[in-house]
Amino acid sequence: MSETIRTPPKPLELTELLRLLLEVSERLNTTLDLDELMQRIAGMVKSVIDYEIFAILLVNERAQELAVRFSVGHPHDAVKNLRIKVAEGIVGRAVQTRRSVLVNDVTEDSAYIQTIPDVRSELAVPLIFKNRVIGVIDLEAPWRGFFTEQHQNLLELLGGRVATAIENARLYRRSVRQARALQLLNEISRELGSVLVLNELLRKIATLTKRLINYDRFAILMADDASQTFNAVISMKQDQSTPDKFTVRYGQGAVGAAAAARRPLIIPDVTRDPRPVFVDPEMRSELAVPLIYRDRVIAVADMVSAQVNYFTEEHVRLFSTLAPQLAVAIENARLYERVVRSEARMERDLERAREIQTHLMPAPNPSIAGLEVGARFRPARELGGDLYDFMAYGKDRHVLAIGDVSGKGAPAALYGALAMGTLRSLAPQRLSPAEMLKKLNLLLLERKIEAHFITLTYCVWESKTRTMRLANAGMPLPILVRGRHVHAIRAEGVPLGLLDHAEHEETSLVLQKGDLLAMFSDGLLEANDARRQEFGNHRLENILRERAHSNVNEIIDRVFREVGKFEQGRAPLDDQTLLVIKAR
Repeated sequence: MSETIRTPPKPLELTELLRLLLEVSERLNTTLDLDELMQRIAGMVKSVIDYEIFAILLVNERAQELAVRFSVGHPHDAVKNLRIKVAEGIVGRAVQTRRSVLVNDVTEDSAYIQTIPDVRSELAVPLIFKNRVIGVIDLEAPWRGFFTEQHQNLLELLGGRVATAIENARLYRRSVRQARALQLLNEISRELGSVLVLNELLRKIATLTKRLINYDRFAILMADDASQTFNAVISMKQDQSTPDKFTVRYGQGAVGAAAAARRPLIIPDVTRDPRPVFVDPEMRSELAVPLIYRDRVIAVADMVSAQVNYFTEEHVRLFSTLAPQLAVAIENARLYERVVRSEARMERDLERAREIQTHLMPAPNPSIAGLEVGARFRPARELGGDLYDFMAYGKDRHVLAIGDVSGKGAPAALYGALAMGTLRSLAPQRLSPAEMLKKLNLLLLERKIEAHFITLTYCVWESKTRTMRLANAGMPLPILVRGRHVHAIRAEGVPLGLLDHAEHEETSLVLQKGDLLAMFSDGLLEANDARRQEFGNHRLENILRERAHSNVNEIIDRVFREVGKFEQGRAPLDDQTLLVIKAR
């Protein structure tokens, strides 16, 4: 560019100066939009100084450097990532000395930093607000000696008003941003509480964080104490999940350093810092925030930007506010997944245990001379504490037994298995029903289990004499149906596994052709309807009387069908077992 001589403008009269200052005050005070304010400042300066190149640089106090916030005449690429340290260059000198700097020929100033070729003169005026330099107005021209002392004085006069307007606009912008951030944090908190699947939660965190901090890449690395590593379980780039998973050792990179220090870490330029692990060649700045739950680092959130010096203390404050909630949400999701896995394993185990319990019980319709026999067991849970059994007891004699263990579920099933195993081990002794209950009681007391006992009805059938001898240890009284008459068989006694010297009554009855004998657990009688009324003996006796002519399986079907209707679809409160015996 060939240099030409430019005639300096005529100095402003006092009235013109006052009018200009008044206009500046009015125009600057009527907007709080920072971008619009920058445009107005550039226009007002242009009206009094016919500059070619203009810039407003703002100070980053943490980094002690200046960045171009607005410019005219500068190529965008030249100033986009330009950072000038305080005390460097002409603008840095203006900040450091807190005085305006007028350079008539920049080729003679060794501090000059060239961003545009053929610049010859420069004027830098610090913007001071409440005794603090917040930025610089910088003018450049392709002519030597273009800027005058009047230009310098004029910009110094405008500087205070410009600084105040910029600070007001920045304060307003921060307030608006903080209000939006608080609203976002509130929304994020609500949304995080509704997600319990870990991978879905982590993707949600990445998406919601994007609304707070416009990162270029986001990853959450979970801590693994066993391998002493942080493992990336979610990695998002340009809002799309990327398949690359990576591992960082404890203490390695920004992630390891942030976790070790237990506080957020900003790396302004990863190319000048030895700590980052280069998993993405496009990254330029990095922010790592440890997620701490109960004084333990469980994960690290790692954000990357393609811009140098992108992450700020405000980003740290925002994400640090969110970090404790993220840690709790992640830990809750991990706990939920552990519970789900544990429940699934328990479901499989219980299903297998139920199959085993079913196979341990005898066939429900045994072949016993002189009798038609049927049984059914309906557990309240996967496993039940009710039981029944049939055994040969020598020639022409059979045992029929039905029992009910205290409690429900797996503990009751195990105790029942113990009791029936003991009962079968005693069977070869061919004891009478009362003697069998006494012996079984003593053996259970030898291996007493707190809060567990069993009620049991034990019957011995002699087919030659058609005699049923029975003893009862706490079970509901058996019901005998003969013709149209129904009555309970009086045989009572104390449950087994409670008292040392328990005695049990024994009774005998001769069954006639067509007689029906029913034995059952209290779960049938205590079945509840919607009003919490019990099914009771009366309803059961009526069904048995009305269906006494049917075969045993039809009777059992009818009883359970009526009980189910009575419960109206609700799960049974207790195990339900019914044993029906009919004399041939």
